[in-house]
Amino acid sequence: MFAIRLPAEVEARLEALAQATGRTKTFYVREAILEHLDDLEDLYLAEQRLTDIRAGKAQTVPLEEVMKRYGMEG
Repeated sequence: MFAIRLPAEVEARLEALAQATGRTKTFYVREAILEHLDDLEDLYLAEQRLTDIRAGKAQTVPLEEVMKRYGMEG
């Protein structure tokens, strides 16, 4: 558990949303963190893969081959 300080404008928006929807501010803060954390993890993974490809540690597969492999030929 931890506490964070938010800019007054963000705090006011959060309070208004919570009141308008009958949910808690904690609910919306948790949702926002979880959603953004997923995005950050995806970004980190993509950056790591690109670094590995550029360093020759990983190989790429042409889109056509992937589509053929999974029966998605068009």
